[in-house]
Amino acid sequence: MAEKTQVAKVTATESACRVREQYKNEVVPYLMKHFNYKNVNQVPKLVKITINGGLGDVKDNAKSVQTVEKELALIAGQKPVLTKAKKSVANFKVREGMNVGIKVTLRGERMFQFFDKFVSIALPRVRDFKGVPDKSFDGRGNYAMGIKEQLIFPEIQYDQVEKIRGFDICFVTTAKTDEEAYQLLKAMGMPFKA
Repeated sequence: MAEKTQVAKVTATESACRVREQYKNEVVPYLMKHFNYKNVNQVPKLVKITINGGLGDVKDNAKSVQTVEKELALIAGQKPVLTKAKKSVANFKVREGMNVGIKVTLRGERMFQFFDKFVSIALPRVRDFKGVPDKSFDGRGNYAMGIKEQLIFPEIQYDQVEKIRGFDICFVTTAKTDEEAYQLLKAMGMPFKA
């Protein structure tokens, strides 16, 4: 068992190194030429990836919340944080301080590992996949998208899934415009629709 986790750590580290090397050797020169940057520091880069999910119907059930937490921890490779309601809303049966969501923020090594796994393993497993939409930029160089089911990730085993859940993924970059962010993510391997 210890050997298996050791192999998984080695391949994850290799994956992160591969994406980082691709960024340095291919993406940076491409973006410098495409946008006529004078300095390497002007080139936009990926800063963090955030993964958020709402708990919805399971917010009252502690066991289900733990299950969702474990699934997100497996997907992200990092322990998620529960988000709490800031104020009470009677229509949704939510009281201030209740667990209403779950989130993970990935930076550095884990961010590159997740990006590689997401682009090369998870997205191709989406049924009838034709590419991710290119309209989900926020105007400040960040890209957000939703995933309808957690089953596209190889860590999740179908037999152990309590309920199919979706979540949002946000790619935060240092790009100043949507065009710069689009070119950055496309050069890193994000499969946008043609």
